[in-house]
Amino acid sequence: MKILVVDDEKNIRGSLKRLLELEGMSAETASSGEEAQGLIENQRFDLALFDLKMPGISGQELMEWLRREGFILPVIMISAHGEIKDAVTAMQSGARDFVEKPFDSALLIEKIRKIIGEAKTKNEAEAETRTHIEKPRLTGEHPAIKNVRERIRKIAPTDSTVLVTGESGTGKEVVAREIHDASPRAGEPFVAVNVGAIPENLLESELFGHEKGAFTSADARRVGLFELAGSGTLFLDEIGEMPSLLQVKLLRVLQERKIRRLGGNRDIPVNARILSATNRDLEKRVAEGLFREDLFYRLNVLRIVLPPLRERKEDIPLLAENLLVKLSSRLNCGSRKISPEALKKLMDYEFPGNVRELENILERAVIYSQGGLIRPEDIEGRPFARTPAPPREEGLPASEDGGLLLRDAERGLIEKALREHGGNRTHAAAALGISRRTIIYKIREYGIE
Repeated sequence: MKILVVDDEKNIRGSLKRLLELEGMSAETASSGEEAQGLIENQRFDLALFDLKMPGISGQELMEWLRREGFILPVIMISAHGEIKDAVTAMQSGARDFVEKPFDSALLIEKIRKIIGEAKTKNEAEAETRTHIEKPRLTGEHPAIKNVRERIRKIAPTDSTVLVTGESGTGKEVVAREIHDASPRAGEPFVAVNVGAIPENLLESELFGHEKGAFTSADARRVGLFELAGSGTLFLDEIGEMPSLLQVKLLRVLQERKIRRLGGNRDIPVNARILSATNRDLEKRVAEGLFREDLFYRLNVLRIVLPPLRERKEDIPLLAENLLVKLSSRLNCGSRKISPEALKKLMDYEFPGNVRELENILERAVIYSQGGLIRPEDIEGRPFARTPAPPREEGLPASEDGGLLLRDAERGLIEKALREHGGNRTHAAAALGISRRTIIYKIREYGIE
C-alpha cells in the first residue's frame, strides 16, 4: 500500500509517515497542495491523507482538483477541532472519510485498510463484469510442465513483463494467473482481457478509459482496465491482434508508466504489471511489419512457452480427472469417472484445440453419460464421430473418406457468409456467431479476397 500524506505541519507529516511505515505501508509526504499535485501527477497512490486547512491550496481545493482532473484516488481528510462542518463538505466533494486531530492511530490505520480494501474489491468486481476471469490451475507432471512451473517460480517475484506463447487452448491465461498469485502483487487485482475479442473501435476505451463527451455515447467518465488493475496485474491475451495505433500507445505506457483516457488531456500514472500472451509467431509478424519491433522487445523481457497437449499426452488422465470434478460441479449432475476404454479413445487423439478442446469434449460426455461412468460412446464430437458431409460448395475438397476437411469447411462458411452479406465483414461475422476481429484474422489466414 502506498499512501500520500499532505500536511503543512512537519511534525504531523513525520509522525504519520513513521506510523504508516510501522504498519508495513509505503508513504510519501507533501507540505502543500501544490507539491501534492506534482506527486499525484507522476506516481500512483492507493490512498491520500489531506490536511483540510493549508496555506495556498487547501485540502478541500485539492479534493476538488482531483475530481475535476479525473484522478481516482481515495482520500481521508484530516481536520482540526471545530472543522467538522468543513470536513463533511469535503466528503460531499468525494473524500471517503475524515479523522480529527489529535487522531487515534489505531482508528486511522483501520480506516485506511478498510477504504483501500473496498476500493480493490470494487475494481475487481468492475473488471470481472468487463472481462473473462477464471481461476484454474496449471495441471500436469510432464517435464515440460514442470519446467513451466519452475519458470513461474523464478519469474513471479519480479516486476518484469512476461510474454506467454503457445497454441490456442494450451492454458496461457492459467500461467498468467499463477505468475500473479505467486507474486508480491497477489493481494491486488488480476485483470485479464482478450485483445482479439474486443472490436477495434472499443479497445482503446476499454484499456485506457474515456472522459465524458469523448464520443457520442460517452455520457460519463469511465475508468479503463489499466486503472482497474491498480498495483496488480493486467494480462493482455492475444496481444498479436492489437491494432497498430494501440501498439504505439501500449509502448508509451510501458516506457512512461502513464495512460491518457480517450478524450482526456491529462496523463494518469499506472502501476500494474503487464503480462501478455499470443498464439501467433510475433517474430514473424515483426518481420512482416504487422507488429512493432520496439513493443515486441518491451513485452518479451521474460518468456514462457507452453507445449501443446499432443506433446504431453501422459497428462491427459490427470487433466481429465480434474476437469470432470470441475464440470460435474458446474453442471450440477453428480460426480463422473471415465472408463479405461473412453480414456484410451482420448489418448489416441491429437487435440489440435489442446486443453480447451479436451474440456469441451468432456463437458459433452458429462451431459450425455448415464450414471457415474463415462463410456466410449459418450465421447462425441468432431474427432470421434463423423457426420455426413454437407453439400460442398464451389468444389471444396473432401478428405479421403468423403468428409469435408475442417479448414476448407471453415473457409467455405466464411466465403458464403461474406457473399450473402455483400462483403460486409461485420454482418458476416454476426451471422457466423464470431467477432469482427476473428473474421478479419480468418480472411487473412485463408487469403480470402
